[in-house]
Amino acid sequence: MALYIGLMSGTSMDGVDAALVDLTEAGGASLIATHTEPISPSLLKTIIGLSQNLGTPDDLGHCDRQLGELFAKAAQAVSLKKPADGSIRAIGSHGQTVRHQPGGAAPFTLQLGDPNVIAERTGIITVADFRRRDMAAGGQGAPLVPAFHHAVFSSDSQNRALINIGGIANISWLPAGSDAAAGGFDTGPGNALMDHWAQRHLGIPYDDSGNWAASGRLLPDLLEQMLAEPYFSQPFPKSTGKELFNGDWLDAIPGVDMAEPADIQRTLLELTAVTIIQQLPPTRPLAIYVCGGGAKNVTLMARLQELLTGEAVHVDTTSALGIDPQWVEAAAFAWLASQTLAGLPGNVPAVTGASGPRILGAIYPA
Repeated sequence: MALYIGLMSGTSMDGVDAALVDLTEAGGASLIATHTEPISPSLLKTIIGLSQNLGTPDDLGHCDRQLGELFAKAAQAVSLKKPADGSIRAIGSHGQTVRHQPGGAAPFTLQLGDPNVIAERTGIITVADFRRRDMAAGGQGAPLVPAFHHAVFSSDSQNRALINIGGIANISWLPAGSDAAAGGFDTGPGNALMDHWAQRHLGIPYDDSGNWAASGRLLPDLLEQMLAEPYFSQPFPKSTGKELFNGDWLDAIPGVDMAEPADIQRTLLELTAVTIIQQLPPTRPLAIYVCGGGAKNVTLMARLQELLTGEAVHVDTTSALGIDPQWVEAAAFAWLASQTLAGLPGNVPAVTGASGPRILGAIYPA
């Protein structure tokens, strides 16, 4: 067995997902065990503050250490579930993104969760800091999952698009028989704005199954204003985050404060669906496979299929391909760690805009 642990805490910031993955089979990833370690309210408050440029250097350092301990705890928990005859080769830790600014004179991305602590607590080689090498090579540093999507989910006979709907949604284009992902980028908000709105008006972290959105009505004029956001018309490579799509962005849309909250939620769901559909590859027939928390939003999944009525497009989740949607991102960083240790690139230059393939991540010995 070739066992690796992937650790992921995404833009939803709802916990640290740990996936124990067997990468023995070339082009395959088998989930062996999973675990989610929740983020405490106090730590979450600090993370959100830092992501909004609120906090001191002490806050940054303390948060980095606390997240390192939390990521280590998640890795330790899932490692207890390994087969008796297996040994874990490495941990791939994405870290918690608190700021992602791929443009401007000095592009940067910042993930917290000290990998020194993870290696020390677990006694397992840890690979982390995956994004900055790609950025140093002129890339966006994101998305990095298309290389994994191609390795595990591509098909010789079926054109596919893999869509991860986390806080931010991203897409990977996988033409049938292709040698690599043909494209991949962040399409825009996934769950981030809907989660924010549910928290603000219902006091809950997310709209379960999209039921609240389903109770509202679509507001076409507001949707049109939202779709005027310049990011949506930018060519790829491109990536984004909550630095753009947050409560301030939503509050700046004229009329939001005058509408019924449920109608805004329905319109935000439409925004996520439409911006995904608008950026699908033109190839037909096409199979779409969704992962991330958005795969559990029944209303959103149904709306994606409705918007494609009459086209030769099928919508499903990655469960149909053998990996539960919740664990695809964590499994991706297990795979990226294996690439690093093998001295193989983990980025797709056509996706990130980097000047070439690069071995990603820094290695922290056990």
